[in-house]
Amino acid sequence: MSDITTQLIERIKSQKALVGIIGLGYVGLPLAMEFSRFGFMVLGFDINQKLVERFNSADCYIHRVDRKLFAQLVRENRLSATADMSRLAEPDVIIICVPTPLNKNREPDMTFIVNTSETLVKYLRSGQLIALESTTYPGTTRDVVKPILEKSGFSLGKELFLAYSPERVDPGNNDFQLFQIPKVVGGLTKNCTRIAEIFYRSVFQTIFKVSSLETAEMSKLLENIYRAVNIALVNEMKMLVDRMGLDIWEIISAAATKPFGYKPFYPGPGLGGHCIPIDPFYLTWKARQFEFPTRFIELAGEINTSMPDYVVNKTMEAMNRRRVCLNGSRILVLGVAYKPDIDDMRESPALRIMEILERDGAKVDYNDPYIPKVSEQRQTKLRKESVPLSEQALKQYDAVIIVTNHSSYDYQWIVKNSQLVVDTRGVTKGIDEGSEKIVRA
Repeated sequence: MSDITTQLIERIKSQKALVGIIGLGYVGLPLAMEFSRFGFMVLGFDINQKLVERFNSADCYIHRVDRKLFAQLVRENRLSATADMSRLAEPDVIIICVPTPLNKNREPDMTFIVNTSETLVKYLRSGQLIALESTTYPGTTRDVVKPILEKSGFSLGKELFLAYSPERVDPGNNDFQLFQIPKVVGGLTKNCTRIAEIFYRSVFQTIFKVSSLETAEMSKLLENIYRAVNIALVNEMKMLVDRMGLDIWEIISAAATKPFGYKPFYPGPGLGGHCIPIDPFYLTWKARQFEFPTRFIELAGEINTSMPDYVVNKTMEAMNRRRVCLNGSRILVLGVAYKPDIDDMRESPALRIMEILERDGAKVDYNDPYIPKVSEQRQTKLRKESVPLSEQALKQYDAVIIVTNHSSYDYQWIVKNSQLVVDTRGVTKGIDEGSEKIVRA
C-alpha cells in the first residue's frame, strides 16, 4: 500500500480528513450535516452565492433537516460553505451531489457533472478521494468523470481515488436517519473501493461493496425503476376499477393483508421528485445504445405522466354533473409538494395539473403550508403564491383538488366547507361517505 493511500486512510480514520460536498441542495446539505455531526469538518461548495450566504448564516433553507443541529454545527465552525471553487484543493474527500436532469428530449443532461468535473480538475491534488453520488446512467463515472479527472496528470487508483455511491435520501421518511440507510459503494479500482468503504463506514452503519462503478450506478436505477413500474401498475388499476365502480383503496388494503408475495403501492395524481419521474429514462436512453427495448419502463412512464390529465378529466366530469363548466371556474389545488410534509416541488404532478386547468380556462389557486411560492422552473412557467385557507375561501371555489396529502390538513373540515372535493390520495375515506361532493380520482 502506497504512502498516499496510507496517509489518506489514516486521516479518514482519525477524522482529520476535511470533507468537501459539491452541491448544497436536497442531497448535499443533509449529507454535509451527517458527516459534520459524526466528527468531520465539512466544507460545502455551491455556485449560488446567495445560498452559500444563507448556509453560513445558519439560515436552513431545507425544511426536513434538524434546524437546531444545523445552526449548532455552523456556529461551531464544523460546517461551512463557499462559492470559491479554488478551495477544492483543501478537502481530502470530495463528494459530488449535483443535479442530473433530463433535457427536453428526455435524454440525460450531464452538464452539471461535466462542469463540476472540469472545475474540479483545475484544483485537484494528490491524495484525494472523489465520490460521485448524483443519480445517473451506468458508465457515467467511468466514461464522463474519469477522463476529465485524468487531465490532472495524477494516476487514478494510486494518486487520486474515484468511486460512486448513490444517494438514498427519502424526504419525509422519519423511519430512517441518513446514517441508518445502507450505503452502496463501488470504486474504479479495488484500492478506490477500499478507501471509499473506509470513508463511508465512518458514518454509515452498513456498507455494501459492489464489484464496479457501473454496478453501483445501476443499483440506484433499479431501486427507482422498481418503484416507478409498481406505481404505474397501481395507477392503471385505479383507472380500471374506477370504471368498474370499485374502490382501489379498499382493494389495496385487502391485498396487503397477505403476509407474503405482495407489497402495497398506492396510486396518486402522478410522480414527483427528482428521482422516480426522471431516473428510469436514464436507463431507457442507455439501453438504446445496446439496441434493447425497455418496454416495461417506457409503458410505466406513459401511465404515470398521464395521471394529471386523468385527474383533470375526473374533475371536469364531476363539475359537469353539477352543471358547472370548467372554463371560467375557480379551482383550488391543495398541496404542490411532490409528497406529504416536505418543501420540495420538483417534478410535482400538481404543477402539471394546474397548467392543464388554466389551459382549459379555469382560474387556479393553490395552498401549501410548505411552499409559499411557485416560481418558473424547468417543468413549469407558473408563478403563484399560496393562498390562505378559511371556511369562506373554500366555499368560493367550484372544486378543491387534494393533490398532496399533507398531515396538517383537516380533511373533514375541508370537505365540510367545500362545494366539491376531488381526492387523489384516498384521504377522504370515511368522511361523509356517499356524498356526491367527494370524487376520488
